[in-house]
Amino acid sequence: MKPIPLEQRDITNSRLVLGCMRFGGNWDAATPLTDEHYREGHAAVDAALEIGIQMFDHADIYTRGKAERVFGQILKDRPGLREQIVIQSKVGIRLHESDENPHQFDFSERHILSSVDGILERLGTEYIDILLLHRPDPLVDPEEVASAIERLKSSGKVRHFGVSNMSEGQIKLLQAYTDEPFIVNQLELSLLKNSFVEAGIHLNQEAAKETIFPEGTIEFCRLNKIQLQSWGPLAQGIYSGRDLEGKPENIVRTAKLVQQLAEEKNTTAEAIVLAWLMRHPAGIQPVIGSINPDRIRACKDASSIELSRAEWYRLLISQRGKNMP
Repeated sequence: MKPIPLEQRDITNSRLVLGCMRFGGNWDAATPLTDEHYREGHAAVDAALEIGIQMFDHADIYTRGKAERVFGQILKDRPGLREQIVIQSKVGIRLHESDENPHQFDFSERHILSSVDGILERLGTEYIDILLLHRPDPLVDPEEVASAIERLKSSGKVRHFGVSNMSEGQIKLLQAYTDEPFIVNQLELSLLKNSFVEAGIHLNQEAAKETIFPEGTIEFCRLNKIQLQSWGPLAQGIYSGRDLEGKPENIVRTAKLVQQLAEEKNTTAEAIVLAWLMRHPAGIQPVIGSINPDRIRACKDASSIELSRAEWYRLLISQRGKNMP
């Protein structure tokens, strides 16, 4: 495989990322962390390191901060691990607090800076490698974002910056106000959520009206060495063992094809699904959102399996339920 954009920037060659959204149990802030939560976290990190994952994805809101606290304890229990891995976290979402303070997005300088301080405190580290702006804030003031980036960079609290769930135009707006490059864009990309492919296929066709993926985003990221990351790459196990009773015919058919290819290549369904994403020349980096060690290990072969062009298209056509236009 060709080097991914983060590898070209000498940040990491980890082709897979472990998403830590499930660390720390439920999302009830009043539910305390237990020894079991820490044991689960250690087991997940062990499985990730075992298959070569050296990058870990967080967000300040995951299990309302408990995910980062669990990971912070893991770092404390394992001296030297921090220097061997890349930690990425996200800011910009404020969860519902009251009727007066509903669920909202907040890219204000004050919120970004205070959120990063909270992340560092929970993780017990002096810096994070990459900070992502989590979801586009309609009230964003790009000058405030730029000021926050300058302060975080100069203080050494954040080494690199990126975005999540953003289009080409949204990235360009933010980039126009800072010289610090945005090096990551994390989007929902998978065999199931394949509108990133459909957007290009349906150019200048009626079917384009049904495609919600912003045209040109993939190409823009490729041209600017912005690492495309995929959240939800396994589509919640829909092709790798999940109960498909009542699911549409195309999903059932595609799950069977995934399993067939896995058997032919002596690997797992998870590896095939991820390999489909990673076959794309944009160098997509899947973020595996699991705390199950077996499920993490099942992804091991994803980097070494390269689907043929015909196999890639067979999976795409099966999922879309119709031939190419």
